[in-house]
Amino acid sequence: MNQITSRVLIDTNVLVYLFDSNESLRQNQAAAILKLFRGTKLGCLSSQCLSEFVSVTTRGSHPILTKEKMYVELQRFQQIFSIIPVNYSIVLEAARGFKDHNISFFDAQIWAAAKLNQITTIFSEIFQDGQTLEGVRFVNPFSAKFEIGLWG
Repeated sequence: MNQITSRVLIDTNVLVYLFDSNESLRQNQAAAILKLFRGTKLGCLSSQCLSEFVSVTTRGSHPILTKEKMYVELQRFQQIFSIIPVNYSIVLEAARGFKDHNISFFDAQIWAAAKLNQITTIFSEIFQDGQTLEGVRFVNPFSAKFEIGLWG
């Protein structure tokens, strides 16, 4: 297995599956992805993904994580991943992507964060697997055809 050499933006769903015991196959895959990027700083998260992670993992009467555990995990993510703040340029580019490509605004914001930071791959199950939008390719790391060995 070679060392990963290009940056990848990791979408919220990968982070959430790390802790979702109801999805054991996806949980194992998410853990393998996290391991792939540990120590490289080539895995990237947008601040939007971190906000979504907090919301998804702590909501409802039976949250996936306690608030304390969520806070610890946010700190761990900062040690493993490069964090991309959402700024005006990303919001503006997302609005253009929303307008021109008919994707939801929040999905467009993830795409814009990657595009404006020269990240050519997004790991997400939300977008169409293999689709490329203005130089950014979407890869579903939970699809049957995903081979983690090709990335690491």
